[in-house]
Amino acid sequence: MTDSFDRLKQDFPILNQVINDEPLVYLDNAATTQKPQTVLDAVETYYHTSNANVHRGVHTLAERATSQYEGSREVIRNFINAAETAEVLLTRGTTTSLNWVARSFGEVVVEAGDEILISYMEHHSNIVPWQQLAKKKQAKLVYVELTEDGQLDLDDFQNKLTDKTKIVSLTHVSNVLGVVNPIQQIADWVHEKNGYLVVDGAQAVPHMPVDVQALQADFYAFSGHKMLGPTGIGVLYGKRALLEQMEPVEFGGEMIDFVEEQDSTWKELPWKFEAGTPNIAGAIGLAVAVQYLERIGMENIAQHERELIEYVMPKLKQIKGLTIFGPEDLRFRTGVISFNIDGVHPHDVATAMDMEGVAVRAGHHCAQPLMTYLNQPATARASFYIYNTKADADKFVEAILATKEFFLNGLN
Repeated sequence: MTDSFDRLKQDFPILNQVINDEPLVYLDNAATTQKPQTVLDAVETYYHTSNANVHRGVHTLAERATSQYEGSREVIRNFINAAETAEVLLTRGTTTSLNWVARSFGEVVVEAGDEILISYMEHHSNIVPWQQLAKKKQAKLVYVELTEDGQLDLDDFQNKLTDKTKIVSLTHVSNVLGVVNPIQQIADWVHEKNGYLVVDGAQAVPHMPVDVQALQADFYAFSGHKMLGPTGIGVLYGKRALLEQMEPVEFGGEMIDFVEEQDSTWKELPWKFEAGTPNIAGAIGLAVAVQYLERIGMENIAQHERELIEYVMPKLKQIKGLTIFGPEDLRFRTGVISFNIDGVHPHDVATAMDMEGVAVRAGHHCAQPLMTYLNQPATARASFYIYNTKADADKFVEAILATKEFFLNGLN
């Protein structure tokens, strides 16, 4: 399977360059992915041929833009198997989507004394909105522990899931540990307690098949730029019955039905949430990115990443002084590998690897509570995707060895 992916790199113009006299090996895909030529062309073509505001005009360009924009919503609906396009809200990204749920739905269902359940592996965008909601509503924010190898502790989860739990918000896949959480099982437990499940799918949707109806998530959020699409575009899926209960959190043009002097009424779903001129080009680009992924096949993409991880992990484990975070069992993780080299700060690791042409991330990865939990100030992180190859994995290993040699022996 992996060999058939090797040709994909030629679809991504940015990857055909030299960094510090070395061919670029891009392994920062958990932060953002590169864009295939088809996506770049789609955005450019929109601006060259169809640029107009949507939903407002009756002239040819406006109708063309509206058709493409709403057509993108249908492409995305089909990709995640939402029941209808009314359940697919186009946002600026995962962060916006989660904030909308916390600020609108959270305001409706959470009361003083209620509990909101999250985990220590969450991204800041799935922590801070719930902190603010808990403060405002005098609710309690409860954290689920992790197992020794970094998986969600399901026993602790079940112990902390009580009749007071109103909202559970969890990542589908950790952006640091690569852990894949059993969302469908968790949804069953949450709904048995009459709670609601919110899922941060930013690190899942690009890497594996996601069927929101099968998962039974009440809300599911993800970002376009992490799945070959443009920046500034994302999706919030929500069950229609729940979206109907929510009030918009932004107000202005597009989302209104009628405005009187002292009051206004809202459009029907999904438009009642989408105030102002949307990211039209972003939505069009995201739809083309989805179609690119669909041609490859999400099962094939998941298998490709598994093969890369199975190939590189044994090589990494042979490196003395290298700590890898996350599950030992590769069945429970994606292509995210967070690591540290003993005696070398992660930022120095990333800088040195960049000199080898290998782009990795270093820092707290917007997951400071997790870093505290792991007793680490930061980690380095490599994250693989569809255009990465076994040759990239080999270069990654070589760069770690070169970095380790430079810092631990080269200065003697």
